[in-house]
Parts: sequence; structure tokens; C-alpha cells
Amino acid sequence: MKKIVQKEDKVLRQHTKDIPISEITTLKIKKILKEMSSALKSQSDGVAIAAPQIGYKLSVFVVSGKIFHKDFVRGEKEFEKTPNKEIPKDLIFINPKISKLSQEKEWLMEGCLSVRWLYGKTYRSKKAMIIAYDENGKRFQRGASGLLAQIFQHETDHLKGVLFTDHAKEIKEELPK
Repeated sequence: MKKIVQKEDKVLRQHTKDIPISEITTLKIKKILKEMSSALKSQSDGVAIAAPQIGYKLSVFVVSGKIFHKDFVRGEKEFEKTPNKEIPKDLIFINPKISKLSQEKEWLMEGCLSVRWLYGKTYRSKKAMIIAYDENGKRFQRGASGLLAQIFQHETDHLKGVLFTDHAKEIKEELPK
């Protein structure tokens, strides 16, 4: 399994490259998507991951399907350990572009799999609209509010070489228990 890189790694500070549409369905991209999903699933508190977080300078992120499960509670680390949960499929966003952000914003707690174990408050739009391609090369648009809107903003920041700690306030370390 690919290791999740940490904040010191230069790849996290670089702008990513769009994947040519004709290459989205190639074995190379399918392998990267599988590596991203595996790395994400290895972290019980992870809700999404961007390609730079496992060392690829590509414009793609994956959102864990678990956030769409009716029993999912944000911040709950024991979610996967409960047996018999039908976890919805992960969502894949290739070459994502945020097309609209609400003017209404709020301060939200945020962490990152590449900035262990720091957490802080970020000022994020409450709603977001994104345009991207799925793993089959089909273009789509999706609106979001709440946690998913926050994820859209956090992950597209990764694709621009921005970490949440660059603009967060009240950053503190919270080691796992």
C-alpha cells in the first residue's frame, strides 16, 4: 500500500496536473485510484484523499463512501469496526474545479491525513458546486453542503499545493487515544 506523505513532503506544495480525458480509463489511472482508496481506507478517521497525499502530482481526489452512510457520525473513529455496514461506493473527482461557493461561510474544525495530528478551525463556504470527471471519463456536476462542501474545498486546496494549516486558526495537536 502507498504511504500517505506528510506535510514536509514537497509534492504537497506543488500544483497538480490535469489528467488528459483520454487517459482517465487507462490501467495506470485505475491503479492510482485503487491506491488512493486503499490509503484512505487504512485511516479510520479519513473522509477523503487527494493524489498528492500519496505522491502523485495529479488532479484527482477520492471521497469515502462512508460519509453517505446513515450511521456515519463526523469524527467517529470506530465507524468501520461495526460489522455488516453496507458502505456506499467511494466518489472519484478527476480534474475537479469548484464552479461556485456560497457567500455564507462558517468556521469548521478540520484535520488532514498529511498533517498528523494537527487540527484547527478553517473558514469555509457552507455550500460548494464542483465540476469533475468520474472514473469512466464522464463529466458531472455536483452540489454539496455541510461536510461534503468542506471536503470539496479542502481537497481542491491540496491540488493547488495548499494545506489547511496555511489558513487555519487555533491549530492544536490531538494525539490518538
